[in-house]
Amino acid sequence: MFADVILPLPLEGLFTYHVPDGLEKAMTVGVRVRVPLGKSKTYVGVVAELHQRQPEFETKDIEEVCDSAPVILDTQLKLWTWMADYYMSPLGDVYNAALPAGLKGGEYQPRTETFVALEPKFRNEQALHIALNMVARSDTQQRVLANYLTLSHYDTIEGDTTAEPVAEVARDELVNFSHCTNAQVKALVDKHILVLYQREVGRLNSGGEPHPERIQRLSTAQQDAYNAIIFHLLRKNVVLLHGVTSSGKTEIYIHLIQKMLDEHKQVLYLLPEIALTVQMTQRMQRVFGDRLGIYHSKYSDAERVEIWRKQLSEHPYDIILGARSAVFLPFSKLGLVIVDEEHETSFKQQDPAPRYHARSVAIMMATMVGAKTLLGTATPSVESYHNAVSGKYGLVKLNTRYSDILLPKVEVVDIRDLQRRKMMRGPFSPRLLQAMRQALDNDEQVILFQNRRGFAPMLECKVCGWVPKCQNCDVSLTLHKTMNVLTCHYCGYTYALPKQCPCCESTETRGRGFGTEKVEDDIRNIFPEARIARMDLDTTRSRKAYERLINDFSERRTNLLIGTQMVTKGLDFDHVSVVGILNADSMLNYPDFRATEHAFMLMAQVSGRAGRKGKQGLVILQTKNPQQEVIRQVADNDYEALFRDIMEEREAFRYPPFTHVIYVYVKHRDDATADSAALMMGSMLRQWFGNRILGPDKPAVARIKTLCIRKLVVKLEPGIGLARAKQYLRHAQKQLMATPRFRLVQLYFDVDPL
Repeated sequence: MFADVILPLPLEGLFTYHVPDGLEKAMTVGVRVRVPLGKSKTYVGVVAELHQRQPEFETKDIEEVCDSAPVILDTQLKLWTWMADYYMSPLGDVYNAALPAGLKGGEYQPRTETFVALEPKFRNEQALHIALNMVARSDTQQRVLANYLTLSHYDTIEGDTTAEPVAEVARDELVNFSHCTNAQVKALVDKHILVLYQREVGRLNSGGEPHPERIQRLSTAQQDAYNAIIFHLLRKNVVLLHGVTSSGKTEIYIHLIQKMLDEHKQVLYLLPEIALTVQMTQRMQRVFGDRLGIYHSKYSDAERVEIWRKQLSEHPYDIILGARSAVFLPFSKLGLVIVDEEHETSFKQQDPAPRYHARSVAIMMATMVGAKTLLGTATPSVESYHNAVSGKYGLVKLNTRYSDILLPKVEVVDIRDLQRRKMMRGPFSPRLLQAMRQALDNDEQVILFQNRRGFAPMLECKVCGWVPKCQNCDVSLTLHKTMNVLTCHYCGYTYALPKQCPCCESTETRGRGFGTEKVEDDIRNIFPEARIARMDLDTTRSRKAYERLINDFSERRTNLLIGTQMVTKGLDFDHVSVVGILNADSMLNYPDFRATEHAFMLMAQVSGRAGRKGKQGLVILQTKNPQQEVIRQVADNDYEALFRDIMEEREAFRYPPFTHVIYVYVKHRDDATADSAALMMGSMLRQWFGNRILGPDKPAVARIKTLCIRKLVVKLEPGIGLARAKQYLRHAQKQLMATPRFRLVQLYFDVDPL
């Protein structure tokens, strides 16, 4: 017998090994095996196929089978293969992305805990009296034993039967409850009254009992949308729910989830950001209790392994709520996938490979197992909306906010004129400051959105114009004032803040532009009484940091939240009356064909945080170009007009959804080598694709982490066989890599880039 094995390496194809006679019975597709590679290395791989075909080369033996049952289901292997093919990534990269690290090493140590039990000889009423007499001289031991009897329900014993089922008691629980020490518990063990034992326990928190009775009744508009979704799902595999912000989409999701549970099916609920899972977890656990599992990258590896194991058990979670990596979990009876905020770019994995889009993977996974997919958003991606209006997806609209609350009023402020007249106070217009003052005086909350973290995007010498640059990347360093360092946001390189300019020795340096840190600094001076929080990558490094920030703002311990695009992502706060968009132009002035689409989404989403309960909110949108069409569309919440404009532009210039786009990246430490490799690649591709190839060209940031970058764009119109086109791309890649001087060149593909 031979096994084709997937190894966690960025290498194409499968690796064939011989199955020794002693391991044949333990061998099945989907188990992990430890195998040798090269002279001295071993890896833990996954068996993808078993067969009797003798390879033409000498095979090595599998050393060990790590599992008694598959940890990867057949449907998962099928999905991995599709991902590797579609996203032009080695299967080993998909393996690496899919499995938690604890499942890649072969060994996983389950967490154990020490429990306390009553010695069998004392498990009747008469014997218990004897035990209590044995500790009568020690008040502490008497208290500990009495507390144990209470916690375990042995205090309800009559004869040899307890009125309530005997409960397991953890030693730590007994120690905390009794305010004693482990030594005092051990004293009872030494007297052979109590006994200690170890038991494997989960790291996963229990959500408590489910409470389906807490599901709220839908409004008329919500019920109509719910009925329309059910109708479309009978005929289509995918339905798009286009509902304005605060229209109550989540409540519709909860009703759909309950319907799936009633049909004994599982649900995968995908969110784009970990920040969103904090609020959503609390909301979902109130209803679904311990039927809900959470899965995302901020969980420890051990926690993620336990969730994976639980999903393979006889009692898996019925609902998984998670970020994009949750698409890799095993599901035995999946019925529905919900992709909330489906427009979000966070669903797209950028680095490392595979550069997959979780929305596309979720749709494919659901299709493979016969499940349905619901996409939900207030600002659909152009591709999804095009699929909906063209009939490929079902389309359901929800145009009114819950309780008929008005959409926020958007005021556009021309800051170019205000800056000219010296009326701006830092990045704040007088109108924004007035609105913030009024909101804070009324005990309401404010959100300020600036899509750039740090104190200042760059530092500049006033005398000679020197700007500190990253030594590894072609970008200026960002000033972080609280840490007193300059940092590269591409590679993480840090540079101590210089006391003087290294070029002219001047001590006069100034920050140019502003990030969230400077906004916070300025706000503290203007509103010293405000309780300020900042939400960006610098302040949310851990899961607890997310939870603390969001809970503090939800419970009004803070009343002014400053943040990057994290604050735009579907967060639900009841008392936000004012939202300030500090600089709309920084989102629009970006060299990308999706810039207008993404800018509209960010501004519309953050605007939707205002006025979510009881009153109409106010959005102050600051821009130097108020005449731009997209600014008017945000102010009017006119997605349809945006969609028409973008589609016209995309059709004229042959961009998605009218073409299929693949980026080809070429990287090397030497700029000339990167350039010549990219030119050779472009020349080969033009032989097959002609004018469908653009470039090579330098991207906006042409050097990252010491590697010089070139980019080619492949545009493939409908009708061109995508599979055949990818064969040509891979062939060109192999030819390039076979050229000796390009041996160290990195070349990879980004399919459906964002």
